[in-house]
Amino acid sequence: MDRIVIEGGTPLRGEVKISGSKNSVLPVLAAALLTEEPCVIRRVPDLSDVRFMLDLLRHLGAEVERPDTHSVRVCARRLTETAPYDLVRKMRASVCLLGPLVARLRRCRVSMPGGCVIGPRPIDLHLKGLNALGARLAVEEGYVVTHDAALEGAVISLAGRHGSTVLGTGNVLMAATLAPGRTTIEHAACEPEVEDLARFLNALGARITGAGTPLITVEGVERLHGAEFEVIPDRIEAATFLIAGALTGGEIAVQPIVPAHLLPVTALLRDAGFWVTEDSDRVTLRREGATAARDFATGPFPAFPTDAQAQMMALMCVTPGTSVITERVFSDRFMHAAELQRMGAQIEMEGATAIVKGVEGLSGAPVMASDLRASAALVLAGLVARGQTDIRRVYHIDRGYERIDEKLRALGARIERIREA
Repeated sequence: MDRIVIEGGTPLRGEVKISGSKNSVLPVLAAALLTEEPCVIRRVPDLSDVRFMLDLLRHLGAEVERPDTHSVRVCARRLTETAPYDLVRKMRASVCLLGPLVARLRRCRVSMPGGCVIGPRPIDLHLKGLNALGARLAVEEGYVVTHDAALEGAVISLAGRHGSTVLGTGNVLMAATLAPGRTTIEHAACEPEVEDLARFLNALGARITGAGTPLITVEGVERLHGAEFEVIPDRIEAATFLIAGALTGGEIAVQPIVPAHLLPVTALLRDAGFWVTEDSDRVTLRREGATAARDFATGPFPAFPTDAQAQMMALMCVTPGTSVITERVFSDRFMHAAELQRMGAQIEMEGATAIVKGVEGLSGAPVMASDLRASAALVLAGLVARGQTDIRRVYHIDRGYERIDEKLRALGARIERIREA
């Protein structure tokens, strides 16, 4: 397995080209199964998760072509109903195949999903929402199964213990597009990726209003057609690079990006003392003067994103003062804390809260990545640590960051990927 080795201490400077959104493109690719006509998706990031999804689409019978590195053409004239465990276990987002298969075939057999180990992520809200539409889903021997879905519009609440569900909202949206009548989704997820999926579905001929708000309305249509579509830039990748600039005391610009998608992150960075400016599709950060630790809690959009919590913790580890970080989305998303402690960070854990006391500096060490965003946090910590940081199991980072080592090297980082058998 590959390793990433970093010699820390170099300020990062320059502009980063942000890739397409991982969390947007995966459900968009799944949604291409809703039509028999060809769909061309652009700004597709070159990630292992994307490759897993394309393998799944091929297994289900879709024709998949890659006209170039960042484009995909999907034509699903024929579909089968089974998404097997060996493919689905690799990626949590595989669950978003349920909506398209139920809507298109009125039957499905999809294995329960896998993904990063960051705490329980039940699919009960997915099943609740789809069954309210008439999907008649049940869990049998590790698979979500239905043989005779009879879809019809309905009023559905997706309120959950920790808020709404992003992929669950997407699943219900996709199924509702081909369900006769009107569907009203209450307590819908408001994330930009949900809004992007609705934008794609409308490009296919769906009739969706209210996406990006907690109340979404879908008027079912008989069929959908093909379309060309470009996904939004990845707000979590952009946040990661901005935090990298803050950590190293450099000056970083990220582009293209929708600045409004980054507001929870840029607001916290400004509050911590960093200079941040925004243009129409570009955000720039640099350190000017003193900085100070700040408390924050994760939550559904527009709260601070859980996917940037680990990276921000790495910054708070070397920022003067004490930061109280509360994780309200995934219960086990502090697995990076122990590895940051190996590098000299002062972190105390109290249930779903981490208390971080800023230190003068971190020291390089061998560390192990536990999940996608933890990997990013360890890379960021390595950029500012004294000496060498050796990060193992970096296959996690390739799930969500396109050539992160090359992009950081272009900014001046002393970073190398070691390829091993």
